[in-house]
Amino acid sequence: MPDQINSYLKTNSTPIIDNDLVTFVWKGKTAPHLVGDFTGWDEDKPAVMEKHSNGIWTYTLSFPGDAYIEYGYIKDGEPILDPHNPRKTSNGIGGDNNYFSMPGYRPSTLNRRKRNIVHGLVSRHELSTGYLIAGRKRTVHLYHPPTVGPVPLIVVWDGQDYLLRLRLNNMVDTLIAEGRLQPVALAFIDNAGEDFRTAEYACSDATLAFLMLEVLPLAKMELDLINIEQNPGAYGVLGASMGGLMAMYTGVRIPYVFGNVLSQSGAFAWGDFEMVVFDLLQLGEYRPIKIWMDVGLYDLSGLLDTNRRMQQMLTEKGYALTYHEYPAGHNYPSWADDVGHGLEALFGAGK
Repeated sequence: MPDQINSYLKTNSTPIIDNDLVTFVWKGKTAPHLVGDFTGWDEDKPAVMEKHSNGIWTYTLSFPGDAYIEYGYIKDGEPILDPHNPRKTSNGIGGDNNYFSMPGYRPSTLNRRKRNIVHGLVSRHELSTGYLIAGRKRTVHLYHPPTVGPVPLIVVWDGQDYLLRLRLNNMVDTLIAEGRLQPVALAFIDNAGEDFRTAEYACSDATLAFLMLEVLPLAKMELDLINIEQNPGAYGVLGASMGGLMAMYTGVRIPYVFGNVLSQSGAFAWGDFEMVVFDLLQLGEYRPIKIWMDVGLYDLSGLLDTNRRMQQMLTEKGYALTYHEYPAGHNYPSWADDVGHGLEALFGAGK
């Protein structure tokens, strides 16, 4: 086996994919810790690699035929990349992960900028935070759809990531041009950065006050929006991870404005501690909101179970819910593959 692997590595990259089996390979006297979507990125519980002769180490695992997986190694407490895999992507926290995909994986192409369609415009704005959230100013980008007439607004938490990494504006352009999505406007709200993002998105009413008192007046002034007083709940809100939690909380607290919720990998609990949005939905009155939820089968530790509990509770309460699990982890490439389906479910043409 070691000779076969050495021969393979001369002309091929890792991991080695054979039908549904994936073999990770390391060469050296010792092997670093292997972590990834399939371990929940838990450095204390890495995948244990098997030692062979000639300094070859391997770990084999099976995956669904359409899986997209990110991974990496930990050596002396520091993350390192797979030297035999040139495929890498940003991990969102200043570094990179390696990735691979199974033969049946088909990434979404909706966010590629198309040349033969009309594109919307994106404008940048700086808003006073009103001492409600971190900092004195916060950046908000507004997407103006390439259409005439009033449209619903979708607020996007972690706006800079959905705009720059996921290129949601391109995706909306394409969906509108293909007749799959009714025209919508977008408000991309930047997050506060690593130091304050969690506090602002952990079901914070101060963050919602900033949304209602600063962002919404700006959007109404700059965009041609549907009259929300005449069309209660016509707007939407979306986000991922803590932003997915905040999207759900926004809909629960302000359903008469944001009646459409798109939550991706929502962080609805910290360990065994469930966030207040659970209690509001479980014990409070029914809210007239439509919900899309998605989560990865290889999501961060606990998130899959948390989202399943949320899905079960929402179903028992009679909420209009579409729920989807996909064979990937907690990252923007995975969210990019699924967010278009959520937009169509909530704002599809004819809805």
